[in-house]
Amino acid sequence: MTHRTTVWITRRSTRWTAAVLALTVVLGLSALAGRLGDVQSNDRASWLPADAESTKVIEQTAKLAPDDEIPAIVVYVRESGIEPGDADLVRDDLAALAEVDHVQGVAVPGLTEELSADRFAQVISEDGKAIQAIVTLKISEADEDQLPDVIDSLRQIVQKHDGLRGYVGGPAAFGADQAEGFAGIEGILLLAALAVVVVLLLLTYRSPVLWLIPLTCGLLSVGAARGAIYLLAKYADLTVNGQSAGILAVLVLGASIDYALLLVARYREELRVYESRFEAMAHALHRAAPAIVASGATVIVSLLVLTLASLNSTAALGPVSAVGIALALLVMLVLLPLFLVACGRWVFWPFIPHHGEKAKDGSGLWANVGAFAGRRPRAVWTGTAAILAIACIGIIGLNAGPLSNADTFTTEQQSVVADEIIGRHYPAGEGSPLQVVAHADHADEVSAALDDIDGLVPAMGDDGPTSRTGVVAGDRVYLERLMTSASDSEESYATVQQARDSLHAIDGADALVGGDAAVNVDTEHASAADNRLLIPLILLVVLVVLAILLRSVVAPLVLLGTVALSFGAAVGLSALMFQHVFGWSGVDTSFPLYAFVFLVALGIDYNIFLMTRVREESLHLGTHRGALVGLAATGGVITSAGLVLAGTFSALATLPIVFLAQIGIVVALGVLLDTIIVRSILVTALTLDIGRWMWWPSRLWRTDGEVESQEAAS
Repeated sequence: MTHRTTVWITRRSTRWTAAVLALTVVLGLSALAGRLGDVQSNDRASWLPADAESTKVIEQTAKLAPDDEIPAIVVYVRESGIEPGDADLVRDDLAALAEVDHVQGVAVPGLTEELSADRFAQVISEDGKAIQAIVTLKISEADEDQLPDVIDSLRQIVQKHDGLRGYVGGPAAFGADQAEGFAGIEGILLLAALAVVVVLLLLTYRSPVLWLIPLTCGLLSVGAARGAIYLLAKYADLTVNGQSAGILAVLVLGASIDYALLLVARYREELRVYESRFEAMAHALHRAAPAIVASGATVIVSLLVLTLASLNSTAALGPVSAVGIALALLVMLVLLPLFLVACGRWVFWPFIPHHGEKAKDGSGLWANVGAFAGRRPRAVWTGTAAILAIACIGIIGLNAGPLSNADTFTTEQQSVVADEIIGRHYPAGEGSPLQVVAHADHADEVSAALDDIDGLVPAMGDDGPTSRTGVVAGDRVYLERLMTSASDSEESYATVQQARDSLHAIDGADALVGGDAAVNVDTEHASAADNRLLIPLILLVVLVVLAILLRSVVAPLVLLGTVALSFGAAVGLSALMFQHVFGWSGVDTSFPLYAFVFLVALGIDYNIFLMTRVREESLHLGTHRGALVGLAATGGVITSAGLVLAGTFSALATLPIVFLAQIGIVVALGVLLDTIIVRSILVTALTLDIGRWMWWPSRLWRTDGEVESQEAAS
């Protein structure tokens, strides 16, 4: 960005025009922010692999069976054994359950008639301690937000007895607990992130007023991003779910404040050089904007790479977050400068920068860190790299794979407790059957093949194969089989694969295997494929942006290597924390990719902020001196930016969803490693050791500041 493109702020006409246009866009979009929840899609298809077999089953079963019906499993348990008198209690409850809104039907498995006293004994579990009923709920997509209230009504009915304890589990109950976990996610995250940002801005600026300007601009960025996403979801078919909407608020607020900190710090420097605050801002933009734009561009392009993902939830996160970062750049490079110059120098009170005032002599903390690295740079960077490499070893215990229902939440959930109890007294696969869609002409053959598969409960019936035929619509048939293992277990995943191998071998059947267990299998495979495709592409994107910005080949490779090492260390340390501090058994299949995107795309920001300043100083001081001056000049502001971003992402750890809590922890830890260790020690020591070769093959590599310094001296 040339100085000519930044002088708009010194001209009354252009700055007023920019102010009106920017405010019109930002405020107009922010007015729509509250509607984002109206267009969120949290159905299963918005999360699953787009072309997976389980996804196709969901699409086809919508034509063969109602797609808005979801079962809840009610189980009654008396540890001393079910008593005859319990029949009346259960019968009254079943009648009450049937009257609850959205309840389509109530049935006791194995019973086709009314539950009478003499039939009661027939449906008690084999161990004599439990009896269960299936409550079918009819919940349309428009009413899905009512699911938690419906499940709560069911729980109030069945939990009222002494001795006979009632629980509500199954897919409907688990979905309700998930919905409550995501309920208010955006508001909770934004409030938690704001609390962190306010504290850190106050500590950074030590001013009662200045912190309000970056914070206001950050909130405007979030509002504009939410409004823009609403429009894209409503009119451009962009998929938005609760997870991506929650991450959007944290990401945009954190990135916005980072950009603001960098610009404000450079503006403060220029106010000491130029008497006119407009001239000072023009020069601040000229110096800081390229780094900010490069940083934003790196994040945006890296996020857009996610659109190539197989998982719908991952693919949707890319454009949602990229739009948010683009609007953050608009606000921070147009509105923030205008707000700052409109307020004048007094906004920095009590530490007002005056024209002609000398800056600090560079003898502070970061100057001392640079001096330490400069004494023996090779020993410093090899030692630092070795420590980070050792931390990477923790990745071995990461255990990435589909999380069981019990491992999905950070706190105990009633649905998980209920499912565990159901599993003690009944087949573990109750409520989450294997689902099969096949050509109707092969229904009997497919049904017979399913009966021969280990891990599936054979269909019952004495009238021959036709009694095992499921729902038929046109040329397709839908069948179900109970599984002997829970749908979130390794045994069920093996059963899914066995079923697919068997049914795919039937010529002409065109059989598809779905259900909850199949969804987990397909999600794991899709995540692995996404990791193999997207991680190298993101690395390439970051490399290209760095090469363009620094006009070098060596420096981008070095910086990318340091960020990759930092990523490995952050994930390794996080894996140890997850297992030994929080007691989490593993991470979701999408965790490695999400962690990589945020840590690499955001972590490279701090290297960009540092190295653009180092390059600027090296042009007239040489690489060695430029590295030390660059670190001393940017150390404080980059550390503040890292603390802000780490603090905003740590807000994710306040949620009861394990996946989001883990993302928050690993990003916060990784950002701290980047700002405190990687950027200040590792990158600085590498730059000092490599010297002018960092800039190969650019002109700076050939001159290393000699021409510029000689011209300045003359």
